[in-house]
Amino acid sequence: MTNYIDVSGKTEDEAIAAGLAQLSLTRDDVSVEILERAKSGFLGIGSCPAKVRLTYEVPDASPVEPPKAEQSAKAEAQKPRAERPAKQKQQPKQNRQPAQAEQPKQQPKQPKIAAAEGSQRERVETYLHGLLDLMGVEAELKITEGENGGLNVELCGDSMGAVIGRRGETLDAIQHLVNYSVNRGSDKRLHVSVDAENYRSKREDSLVHLAEKMAAKAIKYKRSMALEPMNSYERHVIHTALQNYEGVSTSSIGAEPNRRVVVSYDRSADPNAGNGSKPQSREWA
Repeated sequence: MTNYIDVSGKTEDEAIAAGLAQLSLTRDDVSVEILERAKSGFLGIGSCPAKVRLTYEVPDASPVEPPKAEQSAKAEAQKPRAERPAKQKQQPKQNRQPAQAEQPKQQPKQPKIAAAEGSQRERVETYLHGLLDLMGVEAELKITEGENGGLNVELCGDSMGAVIGRRGETLDAIQHLVNYSVNRGSDKRLHVSVDAENYRSKREDSLVHLAEKMAAKAIKYKRSMALEPMNSYERHVIHTALQNYEGVSTSSIGAEPNRRVVVSYDRSADPNAGNGSKPQSREWA
């Protein structure tokens, strides 16, 4: 379930920071929409603060349906007395035992999303199995130890296209929900990385190739090149790929979810002067 809050501040950044502090979430856990930009006015007259909307995901609670026996009893009670079937005689205990033994088999098994008690690895596995069951996707989970004590989860199966989604948006949402569920109420944060069919590695290679292509264009035409909007992880890949690329610098502009990387031509770099150094990227966010 998606929820949101509206926060005001002197600037967009101050409003976002206030909202994150109120929600106790990080920047990657929310989506930001600029409702009103800050206006300084003239000599303080006509000024107004910035207003932003922070949208975040909250796991839906599984609805609990009343037992079928209770529904049948209510339906029978609403019928006219003439339409109610006559009460059958109570069968002996020996005849009722087989019916009681078969009753659990007739009830459908509800997939569980709530984290299981035990280790964090078990909670991740239980949550993901329940979430994938609700999505109607059968997948094999391979969980390994990651960097800084985190966990890496690799999903393998036949329907991974539905799990990855457009440009990895569904996969990012699944990863966000898993991290929210596992770290809820925990003092120590555990980072869980969720991947499917090595999508993130392939996407990273594609981004590096795109960064080098745009850097070559910036040098050729001697002007800045703006890339398409990306999330914070993809922007970081672009910045890292070009941090040692001679003749260009990188920066990030715009507000989420339309924040993008700009590859700029570095006019201060002069190959004839023998100056091989280049300024660092202005902003890596």
